[in-house]
Amino acid sequence: MEKGSRARRVMWDTFVKMQNCVPNLDKILKGIQIYGCDPSHQPIPAQLLLEFLSELKDVRQKHKETLRAQTESLRVNTILMREKVKVSQLVDRYAELTVISTVRDRRLVEHELLARGRDHEEWRQKHLREELEKIRTDQLFQSSFSRSESKSGSSAAVAGVPGIGKTTMVQKIVYDWATGKIYQQFQFVFSFKFRDLNSINCRTNLKELILDQYPYFGNFLREVWKNPEGLLFIFDGLDKFNDKIDFADSRRNTEAQDSCTDPEFKCKVSDIVYSLIQGKLLPGCSVLVTTRPTALHLLEKAEISVWAEILGFVGEERKEYFIRHFEDRTVAAAVFKHVEENEILYTMSYNPSYCWILALALGPFFTQRARDPQRVPKTITQLYSYYIYNILKNHGRQIERPRDVLLRVGQMAFRGVSEKKIVFTDGDLIKYNLQPSQFLSGFLMELLEREDSARCVVYTFPHLTIQEFVAAVAQFLIPDGRDILKFLTEAHSTTDSRFEVFLRFVAGLSNPMTARGLEEFLGAFPHQTTCRVIDWVKEEVKRQSGNTWSEAGKRSLLNTLHYLFESQNRGLAQAALGSVEKLSFSGMTLTPIDCAVLSHVIGLCDTIKHFNLEYCHIQCEGIQRLGPGLHKCQELRLSYNELGDSGVKLVSAALRNPECKIQKLRLMNVGLTDSGAEDFVSALSTNSSLTELNLGLNSLTDRSVPALRRLIFTLPSLEWIRLGDNEFSKTGRRELRSLREPGPGQ
Repeated sequence: MEKGSRARRVMWDTFVKMQNCVPNLDKILKGIQIYGCDPSHQPIPAQLLLEFLSELKDVRQKHKETLRAQTESLRVNTILMREKVKVSQLVDRYAELTVISTVRDRRLVEHELLARGRDHEEWRQKHLREELEKIRTDQLFQSSFSRSESKSGSSAAVAGVPGIGKTTMVQKIVYDWATGKIYQQFQFVFSFKFRDLNSINCRTNLKELILDQYPYFGNFLREVWKNPEGLLFIFDGLDKFNDKIDFADSRRNTEAQDSCTDPEFKCKVSDIVYSLIQGKLLPGCSVLVTTRPTALHLLEKAEISVWAEILGFVGEERKEYFIRHFEDRTVAAAVFKHVEENEILYTMSYNPSYCWILALALGPFFTQRARDPQRVPKTITQLYSYYIYNILKNHGRQIERPRDVLLRVGQMAFRGVSEKKIVFTDGDLIKYNLQPSQFLSGFLMELLEREDSARCVVYTFPHLTIQEFVAAVAQFLIPDGRDILKFLTEAHSTTDSRFEVFLRFVAGLSNPMTARGLEEFLGAFPHQTTCRVIDWVKEEVKRQSGNTWSEAGKRSLLNTLHYLFESQNRGLAQAALGSVEKLSFSGMTLTPIDCAVLSHVIGLCDTIKHFNLEYCHIQCEGIQRLGPGLHKCQELRLSYNELGDSGVKLVSAALRNPECKIQKLRLMNVGLTDSGAEDFVSALSTNSSLTELNLGLNSLTDRSVPALRRLIFTLPSLEWIRLGDNEFSKTGRRELRSLREPGPGQ
């Protein structure tokens, strides 16, 4: 205080910055205001400060050291015999995710593997430039992103699909706080997993929850409660919580529920979480909740200040993952290049969990010297076949009959798919006569869960898609597969998508080339089962191809075409589509991966004449995937898609093809401009098949008139063209009308 005005100003600025870090600082400041600036007149504030320094400083340091030790390592499962779990430093392996400061308004009813890849990235890039804002994890409690006007205490909800990195993000947040990098406004951070909280069936309180994990707090918690503004509580995985927390339930405001305002009052775990988020318990504290989108509705009426969603990896973030995964940058570049060039695999790589599977399965192809590029997986069935092949190669010889064991694992996996169950217990293993082993650990991860005061082991597949694939393999290991046709039909007809990816795997495994690696360790798949699967796919495609009048019919047909794609069976595709002349998906949103599948199908079939993709939200990326097969259709309808000039240019490539059969082409309202029209007309200069062309509702102006004149006079096959509702002037329209009547000899 005797250093002058500048020193006093710095001191007061420092107090402001320390306000949320130091308990009782408000009392100290009030004491200064009452007693003045002379330290000799401040016995009470000085005593309070000494109490903090002597009692809580050591506990806070111990807490940081504990959290740092718990979070500094990242454990990643492998499929290698020599190394079941790879332990790395979190800072070395953590790849930044894209997080946006809102949650997109959409209903996620489809399987997470079916989520879009490249158009997901285009969506992100487009909307981040507009209304959506990227937010760093250290900004989740900044007032600039908050929807609440409260100055102290806030709640943040972060949503994301399975495997997108929510739990790893929480680990990184805790580690960064413990190492002093972020959130230093919080004196203490307490992190819980809803999965662990499920085992607490009795009434408890917040004090017991904390002491169970951090017993060194002892009797200091009462001092901790005095500064709730300095506390951050993290609850990870709301979707895994068995007890329902409904913030719209008015009964929670009853007297019994309202009693959970004391951190030492015993109540249900759900009431503790509810009261913390709603600000009834320790008002002023902050809370972070993570969840899958499927449980977001539970938080709609909660006092959430900041909503955020993890979009996963986009652009260079995907590449960074592979660079961090592989020690050899050359291998990392080769693997990512293969992923980038394959739409199926690239679509998966927005999700860290899929990146992990891709890296494990593809890595050996680019590290072995004698490798065959033709064998590198191109479909998801081929990818997972090689993933399981590696497990069998490294662990299969440790047991006598791997075929029988994998059959039982697959049967358990299928029951899980049927019941939407992803966590299995010792009781499940006993039911299917399975015992923990090094071989089994290649498929099932062991997790510790709490059960009252003890801990028990539960099991889960590394990812849902691995569970689905093992379930599909089991169908080919059943000795007598007579009922498989009925089984497949029932699974395909379910109203939700729980069997969708499972059925793709079944269809893909019917290809002998795909199954060959697995048969090396499991023995031959029954020929009759393979034939029945192929027959089922063929008949299902035939049955669904004439049922496209409804949205459900179109979706069902598209699914069966995905089965064809996974089978990679040219003869099957030609037999299934041999009499199909029309494919219509009008009004149905198609992803780039859907477009890649359709292109594959059309490329194998010579009978499809009418191809209707109007109102399908196809963008440039989708047309690029469709491109190789478009020239084979006689009537092509692409109106009302966001193709733009670059997309129309890709259509032009089909028109340039010497074998082009396109006679009728609809390109209404596709975003074509004068620049694109010139290139389009040039492409048509060598075409001899086009008879009808619709370019209405685009952005053509008088600048395009000379090119259109040239088109009309030089394209001998063209009989009809529509150019209405463009941006021509009166003069331009008059000039175009004059072309309606051909002159002598024209």
